[in-house]
Amino acid sequence: MAAHYLVLGSDQGWHANQLRQGARAIGAKVTFAAYESLSARLGSPIGSSEVVTLRCDAGLLSSFDAVLTRTMPAGSLERITFRLAVLHAAVRSGLRVVNPPAALEMAIDKFATLAEVQRLGFPVPPTLVVQDRVAAMRGFETLGGDCVVKPIFGGEGRGVMRVGDRELAWTVFGALEQIDSIAYVQQFVPPGGRDLRLLVIGDQVHAIRRTCDNDFRTNVVHGAKSERVDVDDALRLSAQRITSQFGVTIASVDLLQGPSPDELFVVEVNAIPGWRAAQSVIDEHLGTRIMASL
Repeated sequence: MAAHYLVLGSDQGWHANQLRQGARAIGAKVTFAAYESLSARLGSPIGSSEVVTLRCDAGLLSSFDAVLTRTMPAGSLERITFRLAVLHAAVRSGLRVVNPPAALEMAIDKFATLAEVQRLGFPVPPTLVVQDRVAAMRGFETLGGDCVVKPIFGGEGRGVMRVGDRELAWTVFGALEQIDSIAYVQQFVPPGGRDLRLLVIGDQVHAIRRTCDNDFRTNVVHGAKSERVDVDDALRLSAQRITSQFGVTIASVDLLQGPSPDELFVVEVNAIPGWRAAQSVIDEHLGTRIMASL
C-alpha cells in the first residue's frame, strides 16, 4: 500500500505544488490540512483503548504514515500552544512528525537557537537580548553603534532593520518596550548583503550563496540572487551536527559571511525552510527529496 502523508499548512502556492509533485514521484499520497483544524479528545469511550484522539479536517492523525509540518499561521498564545501540544502528543503516540514540535519551538526562537549553536562551539555574531529601552541602548553602544534589530520570532527578513543612529535606536527600542517586545540587538557583520544557506534534507546538504547588491538582507524579496556552491566536508559536518542536535530532518542553517570568505557566523536555524530560491539553482527536484525523507 502506498504511503500516505499529511502536510500541516497551506495547500496553495508553489511549495504545496512542489510537495504534490514530490509525492507523485515516489508513489505516495499526500493530503493537506490546516493547523486551525487540529483537535483532541481525552478519555476513552466505552470499548475503546485510545486515551487521546488527535484529529484534523483530513481525519485521524494516526491514520497517516507521517506528518510534515509547514508554516504555522499566526494565532493567540493559547492557539499556538495547543497546536504544539497536539504535535507533542502525536510524537508520544509514535507518529513520525517532521519536523517535531520540540525542534520547532527551539528554532523559532532566535535567542534559544543561537544559545544552542554557541554551546555547540560555532561562532555567532555578538548579540544582546534585553527587555527594556535603557538596557538596549547600553547594548547598542557596547556593540559599536551599528546593529541589526530583529524580532525574536519571525523570518524572511520581516521586521529586520539596521540601526546606526543613536536617536533612531532610542526610538526603535522605545517602540519595542511599549508593545512588550524583546529587544534582540545584533552587531552588524560587514560587509552585509551576502550569506550562505546550508539546506539540509535528510542526509543531503546543499549550499547556496545569496548576495544582494542593494540591501544588507539576503531575502529574495529584497532582490537577492542565489548561486549553488560546493559543500566541503567542514560545512557538511557543521550543518549535520547542528541539525542533529536540534532534531530536524529538513532545515536550513544560515551563516553570515564576514569580511573574509572563510569568516562565517551562524545566525539562524530554520526548521520550516522555503526552498524556491534553492530550487532555481539545483537540478534535483527538492520536493521529491523532502517527501522521500519522510
